[in-house]
Amino acid sequence: MTPGPTASVFLLATLDTKGREADFVRGVLTSLGVRVTLVDVGALGQPVVAADISRDQVFELAGTSLRAIQDVSDRGQAVTQAAEGAARLVRHRHDQGEVSGVLGLGGSAGTTIATAAMRALPLGVPKVMVSTLASGAVRQYVGDKDIFMLNAVTDIIGINRVSRVVLAQAARAMAGLVNYPAPAPGPGDRPLVAATMFGVTTPCVAHARTIVEAAGYEVLVFHATGNGGQAMESLIRDGLIAGVLDITTTELADEEVGGVLSAGPDRLTGAGSAGIPQVVSTGALDMVNFHGRQTVPATFANRLFYQHNANVTLMRTTSEESVRIGAGMARKLVAARGPVRVLLPARGVSAIDREGQAFDDPVARQALHDAIRSGAPDLNVQELDLHINDQRFAETAARALIDMMATASRDRAGLSAPLSSTPETPT
Repeated sequence: MTPGPTASVFLLATLDTKGREADFVRGVLTSLGVRVTLVDVGALGQPVVAADISRDQVFELAGTSLRAIQDVSDRGQAVTQAAEGAARLVRHRHDQGEVSGVLGLGGSAGTTIATAAMRALPLGVPKVMVSTLASGAVRQYVGDKDIFMLNAVTDIIGINRVSRVVLAQAARAMAGLVNYPAPAPGPGDRPLVAATMFGVTTPCVAHARTIVEAAGYEVLVFHATGNGGQAMESLIRDGLIAGVLDITTTELADEEVGGVLSAGPDRLTGAGSAGIPQVVSTGALDMVNFHGRQTVPATFANRLFYQHNANVTLMRTTSEESVRIGAGMARKLVAARGPVRVLLPARGVSAIDREGQAFDDPVARQALHDAIRSGAPDLNVQELDLHINDQRFAETAARALIDMMATASRDRAGLSAPLSSTPETPT
């Protein structure tokens, strides 16, 4: 939702430990003409400045109370509940048009809480997190959202020569984001199609993309590395995507078997819940991903591996694993509220799963495809005597999605057209 005229930046901090620092940031934002709503997400100490939204309100939104949290005196539980309450607060206020952006200050607890609130918001809402953890691994905080992580450099305690610079930078960055918002969608913007790709399915997706774009769509390609699949699912749920060309479902193998590129259990559910057309295939489901060879768990020692490079080790999925992956795909696809078409490449699902290549395994491939067919007998499932990277396979997938989206568009137009007892007279 577009922010209303009285919308403000929600500034989240634990005001017992970061109160003076939050007050400093609020002052800089106010001096730049930005409205601020200060939210206290602390629990165990006494706030040193007054909040616009109290910690009591935050915990009530999490289904508990500040007193209950303080009685338990469990820091971990306090952080978990504060994160839940902050996310619900910010999402609700955003839906009411009251949030122009979210800015957080914190160490590990404050970062966990504030970024949970940021991840509850759609793409495009300004999100800035000043964190003592920002120079390390931050995927668990950023997830699939457009969050700016700003390294605090020192701990966030006191206003000094370093913290003053960093905190003022955060405030100025947020002021710029809310005072100079992104341009609204233009009349020439084309409907968005999401596509999934891996290096071993690039020829297919690249060719399909040209066909879909020539039909009047804009294609967003997501690298199926876990975060890519999560980002795609998130954009689908935000209502930004018209159709999905889910050629490369490899992240499902990592989720099932235990690789490092899982997109989580909700992968392959967004399009179905949104009711939008999706064409799905089994791209790169022949592999599970690990980092360097030494990182592969010992339980997989006797498996078939392919060393893509020094930092990427691929493990061939077995027939048993393929059956479980295919059955899981079928369960998700039969629950879809929108049109689904499944295309199965009989001659291989990746560049290294074809005759003469390292992962060529017709038995495992057939087990995967049979599991999908048996688990989804009523879906439109078609096996093609092609490799996934054959041009004809790409063309079939692209044209199937184009046709499905055109049908869905006509259906929507028919539903929205006014009813009339007499036909219109042509002009």
